[in-house]
Amino acid sequence: MAHVLAVDDNRSNLELIAYLLRAFGHTVDGFNRSSDALAAAIKGEYDLILADVRMPEMDGYEFVRRYKSECSAPAPIVAVTALAMVGDKERLLEAGFDAYIAKPIEPESFKIAVDGVLKTLREDHPVVLAVDDIAVNLDVLESTLRPFGFRVERASSVAEAKAKLAYEHPALILCDIHMPEGNGFELIEYVKADDALRHIPFFVMSSTAWQTSEKQRAIALGAEKFILRPIEPQELVRHVRSAMERA
Repeated sequence: MAHVLAVDDNRSNLELIAYLLRAFGHTVDGFNRSSDALAAAIKGEYDLILADVRMPEMDGYEFVRRYKSECSAPAPIVAVTALAMVGDKERLLEAGFDAYIAKPIEPESFKIAVDGVLKTLREDHPVVLAVDDIAVNLDVLESTLRPFGFRVERASSVAEAKAKLAYEHPALILCDIHMPEGNGFELIEYVKADDALRHIPFFVMSSTAWQTSEKQRAIALGAEKFILRPIEPQELVRHVRSAMERA
Protein backbone atom coordinates (compact mmCIF):
# COMPACT_ATOMS: atom_id res chain seq x y z
CA MET A 1 0.00 0.00 0.00
CA ALA A 2 1.11 3.56 -0.63
CA HIS A 3 0.75 7.02 0.91
CA VAL A 4 -0.48 9.23 -1.92
CA LEU A 5 -0.90 12.99 -2.31
CA ALA A 6 -3.51 14.08 -4.86
CA VAL A 7 -4.11 17.64 -6.03
CA ASP A 8 -6.89 18.81 -8.34
CA ASP A 9 -8.81 22.09 -8.26
CA ASN A 10 -11.96 20.25 -9.36
CA ARG A 11 -13.55 18.84 -6.22
CA SER A 12 -15.47 16.13 -8.06
CA ASN A 13 -12.31 14.85 -9.72
CA LEU A 14 -10.40 14.95 -6.44
CA GLU A 15 -13.14 13.09 -4.58
CA LEU A 16 -13.21 10.39 -7.27
CA ILE A 17 -9.42 9.99 -7.21
CA ALA A 18 -9.36 9.80 -3.40
CA TYR A 19 -12.27 7.35 -3.34
CA LEU A 20 -10.63 5.01 -5.84
CA LEU A 21 -7.22 5.13 -4.17
CA ARG A 22 -8.73 4.30 -0.78
CA ALA A 23 -10.72 1.50 -2.37
CA PHE A 24 -7.42 0.09 -3.64
CA GLY A 25 -6.09 0.17 -0.06
CA HIS A 26 -3.92 3.30 -0.23
CA THR A 27 -3.96 6.28 2.14
CA VAL A 28 -4.65 9.65 0.52
CA ASP A 29 -4.18 13.32 1.33
CA GLY A 30 -6.24 15.41 -1.08
CA PHE A 31 -5.83 19.12 -1.89
CA ASN A 32 -7.81 21.56 -4.04
CA ARG A 33 -5.17 24.31 -3.89
CA SER A 34 -1.85 23.63 -5.56
CA SER A 35 0.06 25.87 -3.12
CA ASP A 36 -1.24 23.86 -0.15
CA ALA A 37 -0.42 20.62 -1.94
CA LEU A 38 3.11 21.80 -2.73
CA ALA A 39 3.80 22.73 0.90
CA ALA A 40 2.55 19.33 2.09
CA ALA A 41 4.48 17.49 -0.61
CA ILE A 42 7.76 19.18 0.24
CA LYS A 43 7.56 18.51 3.98
CA GLY A 44 5.57 15.25 3.85
CA GLU A 45 6.71 11.73 3.10
CA TYR A 46 4.69 10.42 0.17
CA ASP A 47 5.21 7.36 -2.01
CA LEU A 48 3.37 8.89 -4.97
CA ILE A 49 1.94 12.26 -6.06
CA LEU A 50 -0.93 12.68 -8.51
CA ALA A 51 -1.29 16.21 -9.88
CA ASP A 52 -3.76 17.84 -12.22
CA VAL A 53 -2.10 19.86 -14.98
CA ARG A 54 -4.60 22.66 -15.57
CA MET A 55 -4.97 24.43 -12.21
CA PRO A 56 -5.65 28.18 -11.86
CA GLU A 57 -3.34 29.09 -8.97
CA MET A 58 -0.27 27.11 -10.06
CA ASP A 59 -0.44 24.75 -13.02
CA GLY A 60 1.03 21.26 -13.02
CA TYR A 61 4.18 22.29 -14.86
CA GLU A 62 5.06 24.87 -12.22
CA PHE A 63 4.04 22.46 -9.46
CA VAL A 64 6.36 19.66 -10.64
CA ARG A 65 9.22 22.09 -11.28
CA ARG A 66 9.06 23.59 -7.82
CA TYR A 67 8.46 20.26 -6.10
CA LYS A 68 11.46 18.56 -7.67
CA SER A 69 13.72 21.55 -7.07
CA GLU A 70 12.70 22.06 -3.43
CA CYS A 71 12.29 18.48 -2.20
CA SER A 72 15.50 16.63 -1.32
CA ALA A 73 14.03 13.18 -2.01
CA PRO A 74 11.05 13.67 -4.34
CA ALA A 75 8.48 10.93 -4.84
CA PRO A 76 7.36 9.92 -8.34
CA ILE A 77 4.83 12.43 -9.65
CA VAL A 78 2.11 11.55 -12.13
CA ALA A 79 0.14 14.01 -14.24
CA VAL A 80 -3.61 13.42 -14.26
CA THR A 81 -4.70 15.26 -17.37
CA ALA A 82 -7.23 15.64 -20.14
CA LEU A 83 -4.53 16.93 -22.52
CA ALA A 84 -4.59 14.96 -25.74
CA MET A 85 -2.75 17.07 -28.28
CA VAL A 86 0.24 15.79 -30.22
CA GLY A 87 3.36 16.37 -28.15
CA ASP A 88 1.53 16.73 -24.83
CA LYS A 89 2.92 13.44 -23.49
CA GLU A 90 6.47 14.42 -24.40
CA ARG A 91 6.00 17.87 -22.84
CA LEU A 92 4.76 16.33 -19.58
CA LEU A 93 7.72 13.97 -19.32
CA GLU A 94 10.20 16.70 -20.24
CA ALA A 95 8.68 18.94 -17.54
CA GLY A 96 9.52 16.36 -14.87
CA PHE A 97 6.45 14.16 -14.58
CA ASP A 98 7.31 10.47 -14.27
CA ALA A 99 4.11 9.27 -15.96
CA TYR A 100 0.62 10.46 -16.81
CA ILE A 101 -2.96 9.22 -16.46
CA ALA A 102 -5.60 10.41 -18.88
CA LYS A 103 -8.95 11.94 -17.96
CA PRO A 104 -11.79 11.16 -17.80
CA ILE A 105 -10.85 8.68 -15.09
CA GLU A 106 -12.09 5.13 -15.55
CA PRO A 107 -11.74 3.02 -12.37
CA GLU A 108 -10.20 -0.05 -14.02
CA SER A 109 -7.67 1.80 -16.19
CA PHE A 110 -6.88 4.15 -13.30
CA LYS A 111 -6.03 1.19 -11.05
CA ILE A 112 -3.84 -0.38 -13.74
CA ALA A 113 -1.95 2.90 -14.21
CA VAL A 114 -1.41 3.49 -10.48
CA ASP A 115 -0.37 -0.13 -9.92
CA GLY A 116 2.08 0.15 -12.80
CA VAL A 117 3.74 3.26 -11.38
CA LEU A 118 3.95 1.70 -7.90
CA LYS A 119 5.36 -1.53 -9.32
CA THR A 120 8.12 0.41 -11.06
CA LEU A 121 8.69 2.37 -7.86
CA ARG A 122 9.14 -0.81 -5.83
CA GLU A 123 11.52 -2.25 -8.39
CA ASP A 124 13.63 0.91 -8.46
CA HIS A 125 13.40 1.65 -4.73
CA PRO A 126 13.69 -1.37 -2.39
CA VAL A 127 11.23 -1.33 0.49
CA VAL A 128 12.47 -1.29 4.09
CA LEU A 129 9.90 -2.03 6.79
CA ALA A 130 10.76 0.09 9.86
CA VAL A 131 9.04 -0.93 13.12
CA ASP A 132 9.20 1.38 16.14
CA ASP A 133 6.63 2.84 18.54
CA ILE A 134 8.49 6.18 18.63
CA ALA A 135 7.64 8.37 15.64
CA VAL A 136 10.89 10.36 15.85
CA ASN A 137 12.92 7.17 15.41
CA LEU A 138 10.90 6.31 12.31
CA ASP A 139 11.41 9.84 10.99
CA VAL A 140 15.17 9.48 11.40
CA LEU A 141 15.24 6.14 9.59
CA GLU A 142 13.12 7.50 6.75
CA SER A 143 15.18 10.67 6.32
CA THR A 144 18.35 8.54 6.36
CA LEU A 145 17.29 5.91 3.85
CA ARG A 146 15.09 7.78 1.36
CA PRO A 147 17.89 9.90 -0.17
CA PHE A 148 19.75 6.67 -0.98
CA GLY A 149 16.88 5.23 -3.01
CA PHE A 150 15.05 3.19 -0.37
CA ARG A 151 11.33 3.41 0.28
CA VAL A 152 10.43 3.16 3.96
CA GLU A 153 7.22 1.47 5.07
CA ARG A 154 6.43 2.42 8.67
CA ALA A 155 4.81 0.39 11.45
CA SER A 156 4.36 1.60 15.04
CA SER A 157 3.73 -1.82 16.58
CA VAL A 158 4.35 -5.52 16.03
CA ALA A 159 0.67 -5.99 15.16
CA GLU A 160 0.83 -3.28 12.49
CA ALA A 161 4.04 -4.81 11.09
CA LYS A 162 2.37 -8.22 10.81
CA ALA A 163 -0.58 -6.66 9.00
CA LYS A 164 1.74 -4.98 6.48
CA LEU A 165 3.72 -8.19 5.94
CA ALA A 166 0.49 -9.90 4.93
CA TYR A 167 0.35 -7.94 1.68
CA GLU A 168 3.90 -6.63 1.11
CA HIS A 169 7.23 -8.37 1.47
CA PRO A 170 9.98 -5.80 2.07
CA ALA A 171 13.61 -6.19 1.08
CA LEU A 172 14.67 -5.71 4.71
CA ILE A 173 13.14 -5.24 8.18
CA LEU A 174 14.45 -2.80 10.81
CA CYS A 175 12.81 -3.37 14.18
CA ASP A 176 13.09 -1.88 17.65
CA ILE A 177 13.34 -4.33 20.55
CA HIS A 178 11.34 -2.71 23.35
CA MET A 179 7.80 -1.63 22.45
CA PRO A 180 4.73 -1.46 24.71
CA GLU A 181 2.62 -3.86 22.62
CA GLY A 182 4.80 -6.80 21.56
CA ASN A 183 8.55 -6.69 21.09
CA GLY A 184 11.17 -7.24 18.43
CA PHE A 185 11.83 -10.82 19.49
CA GLU A 186 8.19 -11.69 18.82
CA LEU A 187 8.40 -10.23 15.32
CA ILE A 188 11.64 -12.09 14.52
CA GLU A 189 10.00 -15.38 15.51
CA TYR A 190 6.94 -14.55 13.40
CA VAL A 191 9.02 -13.71 10.31
CA LYS A 192 11.40 -16.66 10.56
CA ALA A 193 8.50 -19.12 11.03
CA ASP A 194 6.92 -18.06 7.72
CA ASP A 195 8.41 -19.66 4.60
CA ALA A 196 7.42 -16.65 2.49
CA LEU A 197 9.15 -14.18 4.86
CA ARG A 198 12.07 -16.00 6.45
CA HIS A 199 14.52 -14.98 3.68
CA ILE A 200 14.06 -11.25 4.48
CA PRO A 201 17.11 -9.79 6.30
CA PHE A 202 16.09 -8.70 9.80
CA PHE A 203 17.95 -5.96 11.71
CA VAL A 204 17.27 -5.28 15.37
CA MET A 205 17.77 -1.69 16.53
CA SER A 206 17.75 -0.41 20.08
CA SER A 207 18.77 2.60 22.16
CA THR A 208 18.39 0.74 25.46
CA ALA A 209 19.19 -2.96 24.93
CA TRP A 210 22.86 -2.91 25.85
CA GLN A 211 22.87 -6.36 27.44
CA THR A 212 24.87 -9.00 25.60
CA SER A 213 22.14 -11.55 26.33
CA GLU A 214 19.57 -9.59 24.29
CA LYS A 215 21.92 -9.38 21.32
CA GLN A 216 22.62 -13.10 21.56
CA ARG A 217 18.91 -13.87 21.74
CA ALA A 218 18.13 -11.75 18.68
CA ILE A 219 20.89 -13.40 16.63
CA ALA A 220 19.84 -16.87 17.80
CA LEU A 221 16.28 -16.20 16.65
CA GLY A 222 17.50 -15.24 13.19
CA ALA A 223 18.29 -11.53 13.24
CA GLU A 224 21.13 -10.73 10.86
CA LYS A 225 22.38 -7.71 12.76
CA PHE A 226 21.92 -6.04 16.14
CA ILE A 227 22.41 -2.26 15.91
CA LEU A 228 22.75 0.07 18.86
CA ARG A 229 21.61 3.65 18.42
CA PRO A 230 22.94 6.17 17.65
CA ILE A 231 24.49 5.01 14.40
CA GLU A 232 26.05 7.09 11.65
CA PRO A 233 23.71 7.34 8.62
CA GLN A 234 26.36 6.19 6.15
CA GLU A 235 27.12 3.14 8.28
CA LEU A 236 23.45 2.19 8.47
CA VAL A 237 23.06 2.54 4.70
CA ARG A 238 26.17 0.39 4.19
CA HIS A 239 24.76 -2.37 6.43
CA VAL A 240 21.38 -2.25 4.66
CA ARG A 241 22.87 -2.43 1.17
CA SER A 242 25.22 -5.23 2.15
CA ALA A 243 22.41 -7.33 3.62
CA MET A 244 20.23 -6.84 0.54
CA GLU A 245 23.06 -7.88 -1.76
CA ARG A 246 23.61 -11.07 0.25
CA ALA A 247 19.89 -11.81 0.27
